[in-house]
Amino acid sequence: MPLSPLRLRLLVASLLTVSFLGALDHTVVSTSLATIAGDLGALEQMGWVVVSYTLASTVLLPVLGKLGDIVGPRAVFLSSLVLFLIASLACGFAPNMGLLIVARVFQGMSSAGLQLMSQTIIAQVTSPRARPKYMAIIGAAFPVAILIGPLLGGIIADNWGWQWVFWVNLPVGVAALVFALVAIPSIPRASAPGFDVLGSVTFTAALVALVLGVSWVADPELLTSALSAFGIALAAFALFFWAEVRAANPVVPLHIFKNRTVAAGTALSAIIGVGLFSITAYLPTYVQMAYSTTATVSGLVPIATVMGMLVSNLLTGFLASRSGRYRVYPIVGTALGAVGLLIMSMLPVGLPLWAPMVVMFAVGLGTGSFMSLIVAVVQSAAPKNATGAVTASVNIVRQVGSTVTTAIIGGVIGAGVAAMLPIGFDAASLTPQLVHGSDAAFQATVAQIYRDVFAPIFIGLSAAYAVGFVAALLLPPGRLSNETGSIPVVVEPQNEPASRA
Repeated sequence: MPLSPLRLRLLVASLLTVSFLGALDHTVVSTSLATIAGDLGALEQMGWVVVSYTLASTVLLPVLGKLGDIVGPRAVFLSSLVLFLIASLACGFAPNMGLLIVARVFQGMSSAGLQLMSQTIIAQVTSPRARPKYMAIIGAAFPVAILIGPLLGGIIADNWGWQWVFWVNLPVGVAALVFALVAIPSIPRASAPGFDVLGSVTFTAALVALVLGVSWVADPELLTSALSAFGIALAAFALFFWAEVRAANPVVPLHIFKNRTVAAGTALSAIIGVGLFSITAYLPTYVQMAYSTTATVSGLVPIATVMGMLVSNLLTGFLASRSGRYRVYPIVGTALGAVGLLIMSMLPVGLPLWAPMVVMFAVGLGTGSFMSLIVAVVQSAAPKNATGAVTASVNIVRQVGSTVTTAIIGGVIGAGVAAMLPIGFDAASLTPQLVHGSDAAFQATVAQIYRDVFAPIFIGLSAAYAVGFVAALLLPPGRLSNETGSIPVVVEPQNEPASRA
């Protein structure tokens, strides 16, 4: 469904704006959590402000993807945007933590719809060749939100009050809504009516149980609850697969994963969550302890990582749209990520800070080279009536991979540091401030402990990228089609007959 250049620019501007709002709402709240919890008098529930948003935005992805195929992505996008604005308003007016958490659930649900439908709409109005460029532009919202979100959240909370962390969405969101009403065309529904209720319920239940189990497993007091949650998740996933095989219109059409491009692309998307997104939260702690830096300076390493991701995401998107070739970018990107993380595992303590910054910039550079591109490639290989479902699948494996691996890494760090500390020292009292105020010998001991604990973690993440390298090699070679509105194809380079991607 080709659009005029002006309408396409308005569309991309609207989609970029709401994608940025959705991504920013996840990062901007982090620096305001303590203020919010103190003002509402519910410090023990502080974590649920983040968990409720993440959980809601994750579990609804397949449902919203299928809904977009049935009723059309425009309707789901506009409804999600209106709900997001209402939920943002409700968050700021929440009189207690319970209502704030409920409002955050609706924010997370609507954010998932915005993220997913932005990618689906681009897939419906552009050719496979042009798609990587626009996917890269929209995908840039996430790294930019990571860079400025915490700083912006702190400035807003300090000067305007924490309520404006949520209310700042309103004027920008309303402007984006006006653009969207004008620019987004009425895209015909791609799938036949009929919703897979059993598949949706079982998949949602499985993901909720899995995420809760992962969140609880590191707490010894909640270990029984975590194991119960994992049991429920396993049973729900089994029932889900049983239901999908028999459903006339499944929420996740499993047969599309027989396509090599879809299967390899989905695996590559999971590698992004497992291999990079999971470690970024722990990089500042690692740098503070292993390199004896302040909290402010420790942020330079994740910033370098995200900058690499942002640069290569935009660059490869434009290059892939120009040439139509895509396979080389995930091959080089996964190799760069694997080598970079392996080097991180071997860096000795005592090096200047620029050393891990350069290495993690390279890891970010490798990851960004296929972060948005792989979504466009997988969409181009899927049937048009499964565009929303396959886009949801690519996103959900990334988010679940990140959530699960983040929890595993946290448990490994906690157990490893506690086991290596000198006898009689309480790991719970080990803070960067305490370490930096100690003698040089103790600082060197802690630095070596953190280096020894993180080394196998970096090696494991490097191995994940090595698996991604294999998946990238399995992508069929070819060139993205310039044809808009047809079932996308990949044309083999040697002028061979066209074949499905």
